[in-house]
Amino acid sequence: MAHGRSGVGTRLGGCGRRTGPVPSQGQLCTATERDRTQGGGRVTIEVAVIPAAGRGTRLRPATRVVPKALVPIVDRPAIQYGVEEAARAGATEAIIVVDPGVGSLVHKHFADEGPLPGLEHMKITPVTQPVPLGLGHAVLTAREAVAGRTFFCMLADNISRIDVLDQMAAQFDGTSMVSLRHLTDDFLARYGVIVPGAWRSETVVEVRGAVEKPGVERAPSRLGLVGRYIFTPEVFETLDGLAPGFGGEIQLTDAIDALGRRGRCDGFVSPDDLLDVGNPAGLLEASTVLGLAHAELGEGYRRFLKGLL
Repeated sequence: MAHGRSGVGTRLGGCGRRTGPVPSQGQLCTATERDRTQGGGRVTIEVAVIPAAGRGTRLRPATRVVPKALVPIVDRPAIQYGVEEAARAGATEAIIVVDPGVGSLVHKHFADEGPLPGLEHMKITPVTQPVPLGLGHAVLTAREAVAGRTFFCMLADNISRIDVLDQMAAQFDGTSMVSLRHLTDDFLARYGVIVPGAWRSETVVEVRGAVEKPGVERAPSRLGLVGRYIFTPEVFETLDGLAPGFGGEIQLTDAIDALGRRGRCDGFVSPDDLLDVGNPAGLLEASTVLGLAHAELGEGYRRFLKGLL
């Protein structure tokens, strides 16, 4: 997938360790106190696109029987964390891009026995990506379902410990926006990196371009793309005109590059580093972090770990 994967159990913050305390369950699973009336000019973003296709080869043999998006972490599958974050940011529809044959399983999880807590007003729309042609192509596959709306976009195997989408929505001013983290050198060959322009505030910077997995020598900055986005429908026209890029795939980074060169993209520097659950070590790490934060299981799990270690 575009933007790279670490292949190890480190987080996407680029420092190779967790930065900050384990969050409380409230930080993970309750809405922020921000005014939901959309006062002060905040735009309501109603739909989220979640690319969840991919064979999950790094998680085999588990993904031979369970789709990558449905691999459990503590008490819910990975995809549910993303849908919950989108709901807390105000979305009422999640368009989940899946492999052929997986859509019914994803829909079954969210629809069977009634809606899940916190997702009572969330519509789940599976969309099939018939051929795996890259992350950019997966987003493009959702074009018809998005139907001309501005939308959140998030990677299914990156779980945020705080509500990054909600924070981005508060900063959104009508142009596309990407979430960023400061990366260390060893991450620059694993993720897309932006060409920064002027800083609009302490956390928002103009994106003038982007490079997929540049490495230390080619990196235009240390600001990496880390799996949370707000896109206007303009991104579909941009993706539609792209030739295959890095790895012979349609890269979302290349669309961000094109938007940035036209002055149509900002970056939001997130205070959180995401949990990459797309590999075994990252899955184990996320299970520990989220398990310790769990309202019902956390205390007992902490005692277990102390006794074990």
